[in-house]
Amino acid sequence: MKQLDKITPRDVDFSKWYTDIVLNAKLASYAPVKGTIIFRPYGYAIWELIQKQLDLEFKKINVENVYFPLLIPESLFNKEKEHIDGFSPEIATVTRVGDNQLPEPLFIRPTSEVLMADFFKTEVKSYRDLPLLFNQWANVMRWEKTTRPFLRTSEFLWQEGHTVHDSKVQAHDFTLKILNIYETFAREFLLLPVIMGQKTQKEKFAGAHSTYTIESLMYDGQALQCGTSHYFEDNFSKVYDIKFQNKEGKLEHGYSTSWGVSTRLIGAIIMSHSDDNGLVLPSKISPIQVRIIQIKDTDEVIKISESIKNMLSNKYRVDIDKTDKSFGFKISEAEIKGIPLRIEIGPRDLGKKVVVISRRDTKEKMEVNIIDVEKIVNSMIKAYDENIFNLALENRKKRTTSVNSIQEYKDVLNTNQGFILVPFCGEISCEEDVKQQTSTNSRCIPFEQENKNMKCFNCNKDTKMQVYFARAY
Repeated sequence: MKQLDKITPRDVDFSKWYTDIVLNAKLASYAPVKGTIIFRPYGYAIWELIQKQLDLEFKKINVENVYFPLLIPESLFNKEKEHIDGFSPEIATVTRVGDNQLPEPLFIRPTSEVLMADFFKTEVKSYRDLPLLFNQWANVMRWEKTTRPFLRTSEFLWQEGHTVHDSKVQAHDFTLKILNIYETFAREFLLLPVIMGQKTQKEKFAGAHSTYTIESLMYDGQALQCGTSHYFEDNFSKVYDIKFQNKEGKLEHGYSTSWGVSTRLIGAIIMSHSDDNGLVLPSKISPIQVRIIQIKDTDEVIKISESIKNMLSNKYRVDIDKTDKSFGFKISEAEIKGIPLRIEIGPRDLGKKVVVISRRDTKEKMEVNIIDVEKIVNSMIKAYDENIFNLALENRKKRTTSVNSIQEYKDVLNTNQGFILVPFCGEISCEEDVKQQTSTNSRCIPFEQENKNMKCFNCNKDTKMQVYFARAY
């Protein structure tokens, strides 16, 4: 796919800007089937780095990786009615193989709760078998009406964890442990200042007792759910007959959890950090952290370039642009790909025993003595990450408002779209009314609550709960 001529300014058309970034940075291409994408090498490399770090964190808490089948029998899926009702509009179904009609329709997994539960039923016999802590890195399919690369595609990649425990307390604690892993990862690796909280009854996962979430705010003031962790209590265990003999010798249903993040995190990174020149990637998940660009490939320039690469490669992902493209094109490409630091090396620079180091975020350039390159790169990378996190945090703070009435709420939506904290009764019917009036929904009930008497911003009922609402992707 050829490089686009220009990127639409994000303040002119945010949606077009986003698509231009995806295509220009060669993160993905559109696939033949509507709603699906091809992950190009650079886009997939970002996902691999996300996967690598999270997999490491999961293994620290003894989660084991597994892989379950893509296809789910209809009869098995239908056992948990609330679950199937939540997914039925998006389920793709296999009914034929060649010319033969299948005896039973097979669903392409929208998620794997039912397959995992069916397996746990045979695997769990005693409290000694517990906890079972499984995770799989897989693809799932949910037939979306409106799609956008990474953010919402009919097929996407994710991790889905599924666990069974011998007590409510253990299961619930594990649900929150995963949520904290997600929050730390989002903050430290993706540089997303997320808000943690619980989903309302309307927005919780189908079949769950409670759902917890991390919510991020994009540059344009729309929210994005970046990860969820679900506490099922014994809901799925009762339906799928997952029982264990407890320490008193009595049969008891297991207590389960489910949790996941997906490739929509790549969309979150793009919409939070990038600018009109292309991607701006957090250094820890940037496939290339430092790119060396040679102004002329003289013997001395090549020698110093290789020397600097070898020195930095102990700590960073470094490459040398050895293409025969023009210098200007190389600079532009490095910017579009969001490479955090550029080191430019030319004969004139070497005559002064210096190189030029540039930051992607601020465009700041600095002449650096060759012997100081490693020290300066270390400090620049740190400052770079701090800056793009703070810019995202500043945007969230600027776009976070508290109101007490539906009219105030509508006014803010029109003037400063973002997170809006409101007193809310929590009733599904009230939330549906808000959605109908404003095309917004609740994002989360933040953990920190003031615990004071208030009136619901929409229906005026008594409440003590405050909830973040927003437009969302």
